[in-house]
Amino acid sequence: MSHIIRALAVAFAVFTLSVNAYAARVAILSDQWATQTAADFNAKIIGDTFTAFDVTSSVPSLDALLANFDAILLFEDGVFVNSAAVGARVAEFANAGRGVVLGTFYDQDRSDASAGNTSPHGWATLEALDPNTTDGVGTAYAVRTLAPASIVAHPLTRGVHALAALRGSPGPYAGGNQAKPGTTVVAAWAQPNARGKVDPAIAYRVTGPACVIHIGIAPQYGSLPTFGTYGTDFSGDFYRVWANAFDFAAGACTIVPIVPGDFGQIAKGWPSRDDLDAWRKAFSFAIVLDGTVLQTGFGPALQLHTQPDGGIAAR
Repeated sequence: MSHIIRALAVAFAVFTLSVNAYAARVAILSDQWATQTAADFNAKIIGDTFTAFDVTSSVPSLDALLANFDAILLFEDGVFVNSAAVGARVAEFANAGRGVVLGTFYDQDRSDASAGNTSPHGWATLEALDPNTTDGVGTAYAVRTLAPASIVAHPLTRGVHALAALRGSPGPYAGGNQAKPGTTVVAAWAQPNARGKVDPAIAYRVTGPACVIHIGIAPQYGSLPTFGTYGTDFSGDFYRVWANAFDFAAGACTIVPIVPGDFGQIAKGWPSRDDLDAWRKAFSFAIVLDGTVLQTGFGPALQLHTQPDGGIAAR
């Protein structure tokens, strides 16, 4: 038995060294707050890397995006005339088989946001691929809290139990959407949209090779100088939601189940404690999580640490 234990100990070392092999490279495109949001996510979502692009008057080439990024995050803060050109380029990226994530206030420039206070410019061909229309108005500027009963078990909801937009000006930055036919909604806000229908909080749609995910809250929340305080202005599993979205997008929206006891999972880490607990039931070695013995067994113990986004990784 001792030679088996030694072999497994070597496997621990190999897998631990490769823990970042699955990191996603994310391009953040916005007319405002791209740089600040990239900095916030780089600090809070460990493993993934975020690069900001101000697309107010220009847009990166498709070749550059495909060569350097696994996924795109697109949002805005105030309508801008270049949105159609940006949307067309992001649609090309999506149609090349790369994942796209949308966040509030994407809805402001969607061409059907005609009941709001601004005139939308549209997102061109991206509007044929996105998961949601607006509810005619867009961002509700009202409190949004996740409905626990709406959460569907899915890679996009791993480790997600709560999410809320609580404050902002003129109100909280979330909501105002309606799912299209063919869209999969895996979590919804407890509050209905302006039409009295379900307001998707986490949704995605696959169209041919394109997969577009929509998270119905402002990704820039954590970087705002006002209304940017976690626990006061926004709360819940905010960074876990975004980390899940980027992982799912970078993996071409493919659902890969976690296999209990699979050694390969050590390199990837676990999106949540629930996933770790399911995996370790078939793992006979000792595990230490954040300095505390999680389970006894064969040694040496597998050393795990909880990341700021709620994920768990071997270090």
